[in-house]
Amino acid sequence: MLWVVRKGATPAFPGVKGFVGGSMGEQSVILEGVENENAKYSLYSTVHGAGRAMGRNEARGVYDRKTGECKRAGKVTQEMMRSWIDRSGIELRGGGLDESPDCYKRLDDVLATVSDSVRVLHRLTPVGVAMASAKEFDPYKD
Repeated sequence: MLWVVRKGATPAFPGVKGFVGGSMGEQSVILEGVENENAKYSLYSTVHGAGRAMGRNEARGVYDRKTGECKRAGKVTQEMMRSWIDRSGIELRGGGLDESPDCYKRLDDVLATVSDSVRVLHRLTPVGVAMASAKEFDPYKD
């Protein structure tokens, strides 16, 4: 017997459909696995999303929790995130700078690296995104 744990991966057995998300400013996809030699080596797994291009603190900056003083400025600004969301025509409710599309790899580039083991069946275009605001404190957030 063989157990496969896919932390950070999507099952991609031949003919099996799966969902892979892009950033909140891009399309996501429904895909299915296809048979090939590389698929066997990955235990029929594929990516589960676009993946981060920068860490959360790198994106939003580092602030003193007590004083609010900026210790290190972030690389993503509110204007950058707003511009991306506006160009995409998405209604955004909540969301911090660490979730901006600027913080993520481009999904199509990521999918190109696994294109021999999956087939994109549908593209899903977001019309709205709702998430906790940047002001919310989540002690369990990664």
